[in-house]
Amino acid sequence: MKIFISCDIEGISGVVASGVHTSPDGKDYERARSLMTGEANAAIEGALNAGATCVVVNDSHGPMTNLLIEKINPLATLITGSPKPLSMMQGIGKDCAAAIFLGYHARMGTPGVLSHTISGASVANVWVNDMIVGETGINAGLAGYFGVPVVLVCGDDIVSREAKELLPHVRTATVKTAITRQSALCLPPERAQALIRQETEQALASLDSARPWIPDSPVTFKIEFKDSGLAENASRMPYSKLLDAKTVAFSADDYLTAFQGLQAMIALAR
Repeated sequence: MKIFISCDIEGISGVVASGVHTSPDGKDYERARSLMTGEANAAIEGALNAGATCVVVNDSHGPMTNLLIEKINPLATLITGSPKPLSMMQGIGKDCAAAIFLGYHARMGTPGVLSHTISGASVANVWVNDMIVGETGINAGLAGYFGVPVVLVCGDDIVSREAKELLPHVRTATVKTAITRQSALCLPPERAQALIRQETEQALASLDSARPWIPDSPVTFKIEFKDSGLAENASRMPYSKLLDAKTVAFSADDYLTAFQGLQAMIALAR
């Protein structure tokens, strides 16, 4: 049984401060990446306890070189570095039995810790087939394209609620409760890791009841950018459509192609 883990940093317990915790030049970044590695190992251990024979972890934050490979459980493998064709979902495939989202955060505009959607500097909102989504939804759709269910989402209470609204079967591990966008009530690492380990085991034990999330085709991604100049740049994407001063849409027959269009439009915007 092969398990795929996508690991972001903003949803890790103890990580609350933009830049300070999330950027390589932040004064507490080394602590944050150590906490991230600890939660990744908890999910790996839970997967192995549940019978996984292969665990692939994809570093999914920023430059995607955050996880400390020398401290990762040696029974897992790590995908690190960027750019990657599937970005946060590099390593997902039809051979995976399940996907786990670790350290995830809520979408832009919600009161979650460090909430944003893909690019906090440029993206206001993203919709897939007129359903507003964050990174949890975007990446769950990509997992669904390969027939893989997302069985566990770990992060704050706001992303936990967001995940359950989209994926009724999903389990969540709430390792912190948002107070403001940059403050939270956090579980200490030992308790956060124990919760993640337990929820991973239980999520994989009930794998038979999990279902991939597969949006209807054709798939349309719509992006509302933070200003009109960003949207104008994004609309240079072939076959895209400028819907209003700040909103651009791109449609394709399949989710993977639509996702690639989403990536391209955000890259062009910047």
